[in-house]
Amino acid sequence: MGRRWRDGRGALVVHGERGDVSVPLEIAASYRARTKGLLGRDAVEGAMLLTPAGGVHTFRMRIPIDVAYLDRRLNVLAVRTMRPGRLGLPRLRARHVLEAEAGAMAGWGVRDGVRVTVDAE
Repeated sequence: MGRRWRDGRGALVVHGERGDVSVPLEIAASYRARTKGLLGRDAVEGAMLLTPAGGVHTFRMRIPIDVAYLDRRLNVLAVRTMRPGRLGLPRLRARHVLEAEAGAMAGWGVRDGVRVTVDAE
C-alpha cells in the first residue's frame, strides 16, 4: 500500500493456511540498509524486509536464503531459495523483498499467493 517504512524492527505476520504466524522482522528501508541486507551474517533470526526492492543477489553471502517477492499489497508473488553467489531475476510487479534463512519460509507458510502484513515498532 502507500506506506513508507523506516529502518528498524517489527513483526511479519503471515496470513496462511496455518492461521496467523508472527515472525521477528528487520526492516531495511534506507539505501544503506538495503545494500547491506544480510551480507556477512552466519544466521538470521526471523526475516528481513527490503523496501522498496524488486530483486536481490547473494554475492558475498555466507548462507543460502529464502527470498519472497511481494507486490505493493504485500501478496507473495514468488518464493525462491538462493545459494550464495547468485543473482536473482527482478520480478516485474515486486515492490518489496523478504529474506530469511533457507527453509524458514516454508515453515511459516510463506508461499505464492499468501498475504503478509508488517507491524513496525
